Order: sequence, then C-alpha cells, then structure tokens
Amino acid sequence: MTKSGARILVVDDEVEIMRALQRSLTAHGFEVFTASNGEDALEAISHYRPDLMLLDLGLPGISGLEVCKKVREQSNLPIIVLSVKDAERDKVQALDLGADDYVPKPFGMDEVLARIRVALRHSAQTQAGTEPSFTSGPLKVDFAQRLVQINGQEVKLTPTEYDLLKALIKNRGKIMTRHMLLSQVWGTGYGTESHYLHVYIGQLRRKIEPD
Repeated sequence: MTKSGARILVVDDEVEIMRALQRSLTAHGFEVFTASNGEDALEAISHYRPDLMLLDLGLPGISGLEVCKKVREQSNLPIIVLSVKDAERDKVQALDLGADDYVPKPFGMDEVLARIRVALRHSAQTQAGTEPSFTSGPLKVDFAQRLVQINGQEVKLTPTEYDLLKALIKNRGKIMTRHMLLSQVWGTGYGTESHYLHVYIGQLRRKIEPD
C-alpha cells in the first residue's frame, strides 16, 4: 500500500470508463494500474500485486468471470465487479466465483469509492484477525488464521463472506435486525441494502451447509 492509499487495478475494455476511474482514484490518493483485457489483468496482478481489483465482466478474450475465478483460486484479492450486466443471475454468478461486491453501470464515483473503502476494510480486518476459534458441528472457524472448515476440509470464502460469517457467529443468541447486520458488515451507509444480505447469505449457505 502507498502512504495515501491502496494499489488498485482497474480492468475495463471501455477506455473512457477506465481513464475516468484512473483519474478519480488517483485524485483520491490511490495508486492505479489498468488493463483492458483478461490476459493483461492476470499479468498485472502477478506483476503489481494490487490491494484491490475493479473488474468489468464483458472483457474480450478471457471473460471477467473467468478472471474472477482464476484470481480467487490463487488469492484473497478483493474484487469489485463493475458491469452493465445487472441481472440477478449475473450478480450471483460473479459472487459465487469469488467477487466481493457488484456495482452495476452506470455508477456514481462516490458509490464506487465507498465500496472500495468497505472492501479494503474487510480485507484488513481478516488479515489482522487474532480471535480464538469457533466450532459447531462440522463447522470450524479459526479466526486467527481466517480458516473455515467443514468436516476438516477448508472452505474458500471471500473477505465479505468471511466477515458476514464472523458477524453471525459473534452475535449468535442475540436479536439482530437486517439493518444492524448490514451496518456491522458493510458499514452504516448500507443499512437499507437488504438485497445485499439476501444474496450474500445465500452464497454463504451454499458453501457451509450440507447439500
């Protein structure tokens, strides 16, 4: 990370959008790298080791979804998808492949910046976790190592999914409203985004509950 901000990789084949994001993010103190296709994105990740990636789904060559899948197989790099594909199926597929967030185009820069801050905060929190473990039936969570297991087998969670699971565990036995859970996991600005909770809980259940 730079002194003023994180290293962000912007991946989009629309030059105007990519340049606009680059200018705005740079103005806000981030170090920005760009790629216009999937192949260059994967190479940039290996070379620059960014702290977060903004990823368009409609890329030439290797698709954005395939990039997301390949990255998640190798690292916990926070991924925010930016795409005109706004169907629920596309959102679920991107999240299922490991994306941490999904922002449909057209978008406001203030919203993108807020999502970036949330994703980076989640990433920092999971990297700094030093809490004891939790076990319930086949589920075991080692908070210090950010390790989630089902029947001894590791389950890969995105930073956001991990934070959601952690919040649910830490607040077990308490009365939690959707607003409270959203605010705790995503931040106070997301207290009314109930669809977020629905999608992420669905993703989490698919990963940790028996078939």
